[in-house]
Amino acid sequence: MHSSHWHPETRVIRTRYASTEAREHSVPLFLTSSFCYPDAETMRAVFADEQEAYIYSRFSNPNVDEFVQRMCALEGAEDGFATASGMSAVFASIMAFLQQGDHLLSSAAIFGSTHTLFSKYLPKWGIRCDEFDMRHPEQIEKLIRPETKMIFLETPSNPGLDIIDIKQVAEIAHAHGLLLNVDNCFATPALQQPIALGADLVVHSATKWIDGQGRVLGGIVLGKKALIHEVYLLCRTMGPSLSPFNAWMLSRSLETLHLRMQQHSANAWELARRLQSHPSVREVRYPFLESHPQYAIARKQMTAGGGIVCFELKGGLAQGKRFLDALQMLSLTANLGDTRSIASHPASTTHAKLTEEERLAVGITPGLIRISVGLEHVDDIYADIEQALEKSER
Repeated sequence: MHSSHWHPETRVIRTRYASTEAREHSVPLFLTSSFCYPDAETMRAVFADEQEAYIYSRFSNPNVDEFVQRMCALEGAEDGFATASGMSAVFASIMAFLQQGDHLLSSAAIFGSTHTLFSKYLPKWGIRCDEFDMRHPEQIEKLIRPETKMIFLETPSNPGLDIIDIKQVAEIAHAHGLLLNVDNCFATPALQQPIALGADLVVHSATKWIDGQGRVLGGIVLGKKALIHEVYLLCRTMGPSLSPFNAWMLSRSLETLHLRMQQHSANAWELARRLQSHPSVREVRYPFLESHPQYAIARKQMTAGGGIVCFELKGGLAQGKRFLDALQMLSLTANLGDTRSIASHPASTTHAKLTEEERLAVGITPGLIRISVGLEHVDDIYADIEQALEKSER
């Protein structure tokens, strides 16, 4: 069977950098800052863009290239550029295309640092940003201006798990000549492919589910070659380079992404169902629960619900703190997408820089708890949460 007919799981495992003279089965680390040339003419041609070759690891590196190629295979993208973190990928995906006087339209429900970038820093460079409620996509067209250049969104959103129809937004964006930029971090390409639904750009914090074990930072921007070339031109000068070691780690992680996301999702779905009947829990949010407001959209564009479960405690902020302190197995950390289950309180951590009004507008209530569901046995995950809920009620 030709490789073009392989399933994504097969393509990502079999996509690799060419073997060296040692004919190694696993790709080696290329821990080098620069690369050599056989003669001066070759070096001149490479620097003049007449010939392709590696120059400097700030531009490109074999390990980074392999990671990019594997992500392209999963996302159905023509090209990509990998960065040192998810936020550097978000920044590059915006600044490569927007300039002074331009307008960005973003979903209100986005990661806290992305919100800070849009609300605090973009205005300093003369780029204005308006927000729309993902739960009301009819707002989008009303907010588009002549100077609007891009629509940015997360789906599912962090942390409220709001869902929006990517295909519908893509049709609106393209009818107005706008780029659609989708943060696909929560779903990963194992569960959702925004490019196939019409997105022009896809960004990831590879630090999360793509790494999957809380080890390294990384990010990536994916899309058509012409668009990624603009990202490359910005980043080779700006320098948010992904290290070869981190790229090597992330490439290895991609070989198990589909298996991991299948189990993360299965654990999360079961946990969400159990929490629905717990007397201390007011509301449970999970994309594949029928109670989710955008359940039908999630079912249409995702193959599983992902590994994040959110729930609202009846006792609000005070009970939330007692709950976190009572956990015995789950980790308290700012990360997510780990083999180990993680509990966090978004209002006081990842989204603390938003005003209370901004948090409430995107469903981040004082008692909201976010669980990044790991790969432990689901009975053990639930048992720890259950005993912490009981203690937090006292």
